[in-house]
Amino acid sequence: MASPEIEALTNALARLPGFGPRSARRAVLHLVKKREGALASLRSALVAVEERLSTCSTCGNVDTTDPCAICADPRRDERSLCVVEDVADLWALERSRLFPGRFHVLGGRLSALEGVRPEDLAIEPLLARVAVGGVDEVVLAMNATLEGQTTAHYLVERLERFPVRLTQLAHGLPVGGELDYLDEGTLAQALRARRPVG
Repeated sequence: MASPEIEALTNALARLPGFGPRSARRAVLHLVKKREGALASLRSALVAVEERLSTCSTCGNVDTTDPCAICADPRRDERSLCVVEDVADLWALERSRLFPGRFHVLGGRLSALEGVRPEDLAIEPLLARVAVGGVDEVVLAMNATLEGQTTAHYLVERLERFPVRLTQLAHGLPVGGELDYLDEGTLAQALRARRPVG
């Protein structure tokens, strides 16, 4: 039996995505065995992130600076704007290193069952960004789920009044699949094969 503190750490890790009780236990054992290096560096990394974590006021990304590193990068193409459901999707697309533009995080997707309405998402800030001008293309990178596609259709209706080209990721993505779980090759193909909406 472990001490209450070690059990608390194990339980905290077990609540993270991708961890179950066994994998959390293995991680804790590794940290305990390597306490001089691994435990101390993990603690300092967690404290640093906790102290500096913020949400980008421009795109909604999570970073330790505002604006985030992507929005602050002058090499990014300001004419292309990729709209994603959440930060995990942004990070998945960014890992592919194939989209040179900027991002906008909605903070979810429309869902009647879950009670998520348009006003619950960052749709108005998206419209404001497009209204300012300078954006030629809006890429709708919604997950290939019913809610994701419903959200994409709603955005098309709201963005039609602007002089921008609306595209979406190719439907080679698996139905019901989520961007965060796809490999870079699948994401790369979906980005390359994006097509006009409507």
